[in-house]
This record gives sequence, C-alpha cells and structure tokens, in this order.
Amino acid sequence: MPNSNPFHEAQVVRRKPHAIWSLAIAVLSVAAALIVSRAPSFHLQSAPVSLFLCAVMVSAWVGGLLPGLLATLLSCLLFSYYFLAPTSSFSVNADEIPRGLLFLLSALFVALLTAAQRRATESLMHARDDLKRTVQELQKANDALQAESDERKHAEKKLRESEAYLAEAQKMSHTGTWARIASTGQVRYWSEECYRVMGFEPHDGPAQFETFLERVHPDDRATVRDIAERALREKIPYEHDYRIVHPDGNIRDIHTIGHPVLSPSGDIVEFVGTVMDVSDRRQAERERERLRQALENLAHVNRVTMMGELTASLAHEVNQPIAAAITDAKTCSRWLMRDHPDLDEAREAASRTVKDATRAGEIINRVRLIFKKGTSPWEPVDLNETIREMVTLLSNEAARHSVSIRTELAEELPHVVGDRVQLQQVMMNLMINGIDAMKEVDATRTLTIQSRRAEDEQVVVSVSDTGVGLPVMEAGQIFDPFFTTKLDGTGMGLRISRSIIESHGGRLWADKPSPQGASFYFTLPIISGAHA
Repeated sequence: MPNSNPFHEAQVVRRKPHAIWSLAIAVLSVAAALIVSRAPSFHLQSAPVSLFLCAVMVSAWVGGLLPGLLATLLSCLLFSYYFLAPTSSFSVNADEIPRGLLFLLSALFVALLTAAQRRATESLMHARDDLKRTVQELQKANDALQAESDERKHAEKKLRESEAYLAEAQKMSHTGTWARIASTGQVRYWSEECYRVMGFEPHDGPAQFETFLERVHPDDRATVRDIAERALREKIPYEHDYRIVHPDGNIRDIHTIGHPVLSPSGDIVEFVGTVMDVSDRRQAERERERLRQALENLAHVNRVTMMGELTASLAHEVNQPIAAAITDAKTCSRWLMRDHPDLDEAREAASRTVKDATRAGEIINRVRLIFKKGTSPWEPVDLNETIREMVTLLSNEAARHSVSIRTELAEELPHVVGDRVQLQQVMMNLMINGIDAMKEVDATRTLTIQSRRAEDEQVVVSVSDTGVGLPVMEAGQIFDPFFTTKLDGTGMGLRISRSIIESHGGRLWADKPSPQGASFYFTLPIISGAHA
C-alpha cells in the first residue's frame, strides 16, 4: 500500500478520471506490468506477481473499485497465460492451481483494500473540506459576533454616557422622569432626580401612586387625583402644577407632564412623564412681580411729582378753556336777552361754549390718566398722537421758560403696542428734562421732537434740546438709579423711562449733538403687519 504525500493523494483523488479513462488506465497499467515482467532487461520473469499487484493497486486507486476489479481480472488471465504451466495457454496444471488462486486472492485483496482506502481518503477529504468550511463559517460567525460584541460594548458605553449626561442635565434642571402602569397604577420607574424632587429615598424604590398622593399638599391632592383619573379615562396627556411636602416640611412647587403610551389596539399601556421642581422659578416670578409693582408705584410717584411741579401750568391750561366757555356763555345769554334775539349768533356762541368745555374736560381726563395708579391694558398706540398730547399739556410750561417746541413727525407712522399712559410718561419725562436743561441758557431755546420709521421694523422717536448738554464725566451714569444733575431731582425719571421702553421691547439711549444740548432716542417695535 502506498504511503504517498497527502497533498498528492488529495490531488489524485480530486482528479478522478472519467469511467472510460479509468478502465483504460486499468488496461494500460496491466499491460505495462506484463511488458516489464516479460522484458529480459528487467530480469523479472520469475517475479511477475508484484508488478501485477502494483497495476491492480494503481487501477483501484486512480479509478476506483471497478477499474481495480478489471485490472485484477486481466492480471489473473495474463498471469495464467504467461506464468503458469503450461505457459502460453489458459489451461492450468493441477499443481499450479494453488498458485493461481493465491494470486487471484491477493489481487482481489489489493483491489478491495485500495478501493476502500480511496473511499476512506475521499471521505476524509470531504470531511476535511466540510470541516474547513465549518471552521470558516464559525470564523465568520465569530468575527460577526465579535463585531456585534464590540458594537454592543460601544453602544453600552454610549448609553452609559447618555445616561450620565441625562442624569446631569436632570440634576441641573431639577427635572425627573417617571413611568406608571395605567391598569394598576403601579409606578415602575423613577429617575434619580425624580426621587430627589419628590423627597423619597432611592433605596426604598419608586413610591406607589397612593403613597405619592400622601406627599402632595392637602389643598392640591384632590386636583392631582382628578387629573390623573381623567387622563386615564379619556386617554389624554396632561400638564399641571401642584405642591409637594417633603419629610422635613419643606414645600416645593412641582410642574408635571404626563403622556399616555397606547398599544396597537388603542388601550393605554402606561403613562410616562416628567416632574420639574419650579420652586426657584416661582419664587423668582413672585420677586419679579413685587419688583414690577414697586417700579409701577415708583413710576406713579414720579408722575405725581412731575405733575405737582406742573401745577401752575396745568391750572393755566385748564383755566383757558373754562374762561373762554364762561365768556361764550355770557355772550350767548346777551344775544338771547335782546328785544329781538339773534338766534344764529346765540347758537354760534353756545357751540363755542361746548367746544371750550369739551377741551377743558379732555385736559382734565388726560391729567387724571397720568395721576391714575396701576397699568392700563396694552393697545395700539399712535406715537404721533401721544407726542401731540404731551406738547399740548406742556406748552404753557415751555412758554413760561421761553422754550419753543418744534415737531417733525413722520406721516402715517405705524402704530406700536403698549401702555398709553406709560408711553406718555416717557415723553413727559424727556420733554421736561429738555425744558429744564434750557432754563439757564441765554441762547435760543428750542425743543425738537422727531418721529420716523426705521428700517428694522421699528419706530424711532427723538427729543433734542439746546440746553447745557450731558455731564462730560458722568454721561454713562445718567440712567443709573438716583443719579441726577438737578438740585431738586429724584434721579429716577430716566431710569423709569428706560425700564418702560425696555418692557415694551425697545431701547432708550442718549447722545450729545453738535454744537450744544442733548438728544434722547428711543425705539419701539411696530405692530406686525402695520404699514406706513
């Protein structure tokens, strides 16, 4: 039996010839064995058995069992014909029969053994190939699993980072997350921040809904229960505020949002949501409201103070239409008391009386609004009209100090939205400041008021005077609280004016024009969609 190289064996086995060629190889190998054994030069005439066995073995190995059997048959025939007495004849002596049978059995054994070895080798090769493919598939599967494992580790790392960022964000914003099973009310998840916001300990696990309700402020408990039951019944999200009492008695303001998660059939599976501790924000809102109220009160005091300073001018402003109305009434009476009453003249005098009385009433109403405490509803405001009202109201005060008021108002100026009284106060503050700045000036005293529409959807109003100008070293402090250059000033007029303008979404600033005086500008956004 051959002990050849496994690679060579594999090549022979893999290259199994066609059946006809296999049979031809069997014939050729037996013929070759006969030629070699009969050739005198090889001196093998006395030992032909090994050559024929080799031919059988080669035939069986290359072609399989059938070529091996064919080679066995041919070898037996040739061996009997050429090497058993009588030679050159297929008849065999009785003495040579054992030798012939032994050769036949040997050839069959070699053929069968070689064919079996070939089949075993083929099976092993196929098994090796299958094993190799299996190993390759396992390697690919292992690589895929390794890649999936790496991806999972990466995803887990990202998830941990996301959870850490989320926890940090929740801690910074005082926002916790929760999930509650809708059918049973069982709380299945609370975030770490949720425990802190609600005042529970994490090691105790999420508090059940009834336990949570016990922590809710008694005044809010019924509302919280009703909202939760209505959201469950109607399958709707909810959002509301309530107070919760921590074990130490500290009361916190909570803002919560709940959202239902529905199954494909439309049933509620669970509610998920957030809780946010808004106590600091509520406190800030209360402080801001107190500050706004204080500023409003201070603005009212400022208006009353200014109106007190303008008492003489206001009295003169009101007395003018009243005196004119009295004169017109007397004139009407005289026309009616004549022997022949002149009804046309009397009617004209009565009409003038009504006009003057109406004017006096308008002045009084305007002053009453300025004295009024509190805020009026925001509404569309015509700034040009507001400017004209303040010019009329302060005309006597300006004339008393020899100040001429000049207006340059843009036509069809877009309206703004705001508190009319507060915007009147701003105009009054700026105009009185301009008049006061020109009291001691020997040159021409002119107060110029302009209005125009800016390119950025805003209205610009300016109040310019020819007075002493802004303080050189302290120009940046004129809007600071309690800063004033007047001997009897409160230092709050410009601060209040800036606060009013900024609350209306605008800006107030000052500038020093050339060669003297000062200019104050403020902007306000126009109503969306307004056109000049």
